[in-house]
Amino acid sequence: MGWFASIRRRMFGGSPTYDGVGGGRRAQAWSVGNPGAVMALLTTQNELRAKSRDLVRRNAWANAALESYVANAVGTGIKPQSMVQDAPLREAIQSLWRDWTVDADAAGLTDFHGLQALACRAMLEGGEALVRLRYRRPEDGLAVALQIQVLEAEHLPMTLNTTADNGNVIRAGIEFDRLGRRVAYHLYRSHPEEGMLSPMSAAGGLSTVRVDASEIVHLFRPMRPGQIRGEPWLARALVKLHELDQYDDAELVRKKTAAMFAGFVTRLAPDDNLLGEGLSDANGIALAGMEPGTMQMLEPGEDIKFSQPADVGGSYSEFLRMQFRAVAAAMGVTYEQLTGDLTQVNYSSIRAGLLEFRRRVESLQHGVIVHQLCRPIWRAWMDQAVLEGALNLPGFAAGNPQTRRQYLGVKWIPQGWQWVDPLKEIDAMKAAIRSGLMSRSEAISSNGYDAEDMDREIAADNARADGLGLVFDSDPRHDQPTQIASPKPSATSDATTPLVE
Repeated sequence: MGWFASIRRRMFGGSPTYDGVGGGRRAQAWSVGNPGAVMALLTTQNELRAKSRDLVRRNAWANAALESYVANAVGTGIKPQSMVQDAPLREAIQSLWRDWTVDADAAGLTDFHGLQALACRAMLEGGEALVRLRYRRPEDGLAVALQIQVLEAEHLPMTLNTTADNGNVIRAGIEFDRLGRRVAYHLYRSHPEEGMLSPMSAAGGLSTVRVDASEIVHLFRPMRPGQIRGEPWLARALVKLHELDQYDDAELVRKKTAAMFAGFVTRLAPDDNLLGEGLSDANGIALAGMEPGTMQMLEPGEDIKFSQPADVGGSYSEFLRMQFRAVAAAMGVTYEQLTGDLTQVNYSSIRAGLLEFRRRVESLQHGVIVHQLCRPIWRAWMDQAVLEGALNLPGFAAGNPQTRRQYLGVKWIPQGWQWVDPLKEIDAMKAAIRSGLMSRSEAISSNGYDAEDMDREIAADNARADGLGLVFDSDPRHDQPTQIASPKPSATSDATTPLVE
């Protein structure tokens, strides 16, 4: 490197162009590497995933951060709204979808919206989640013969890197063709850490099975171009969270140990029985007991000193607060969501924090959950519904891409946001609608509801109230604005009135 450094100095000068390139004392312990997106996770993902799962199980703050993300990104579910122009057909699609969501879970534990939350949590905790489309038989009695199975990332082996018999390459358990497209996933039949407890252990649980890529939804957040596997979201906070947990436990144990000793008695004769102490133990130590309201007479020369354990200090809470802010920044949540501490917030500060967090959640919703999870399931569901005759969509299977896109058009509506001051948000929304900056449908969708369903409910409520002769002050149809009569012009023309400058 000496000759290269000499040439570099002659070409660019003695000092480096960037400070980060320097090799001085401050950079001596900085060992850097530049692996590719695949290699970076190939050797580290299993350990990162194991530590992430351990922290979520043991650490309250890590679990709180994940629960906050899942509750805000999914909540009660991201619901589809078909964009088909034909109103009766659109209603038929929506009705069939609502019937199917109840039985969407292959395990029978939740509905489709619960599967969204489960897949999102698996992705946050393990870096990625696998969703398998399980096609069923007509005799199973489902609204659409399709169910969803969520698998953890361990089912996809990171160590499977070889060449398939058909010439395709397999990288980290994923099979790619010569154009780099995903064609198949090689999955374990059972979780590799379950052992004999897995229901599939008797069927060769640790043997891989090739599953076509059309039946697998691979959910993860791509961080780098060329990335094929996901990174746990706790990766940048693992060490700090672990050490903070240890530090907090150490402080608790120190205070607990110090508080165990109420006081220390100093006496001239060690054999004297003071303060009602009991007999000495095997080590010759006798502990005195004290009760509330007790007055104890001491012999001349005897003294008692009460224990005064050192406090944790005023900097303890501030130190934890600064560390938790760093952890919150690493995990992408606000400090208040991570800790539940609302002592130093007001309306403006918490709203500003929630706005930034909302941007991150919306990016996760639309860029990852909707695009990678919801849209493929919607397409597979509609394909299966047409094939089995549950939906009659003329021209859907005729091979016309334009017609197919029109049928597959859908708008996904996430759960609505509840603000700190809903009245202010509603007033701002009303002003936007009246000024033409927002449609009423968009305002309803921002609250997590379907505009057409809302309109039908309002119409039904109004019809029922009118039929019963009920009038509510919340019904704007019965608002009677006060008419202010304008004064009639006088007989004297205004032209005769002198102008006042």
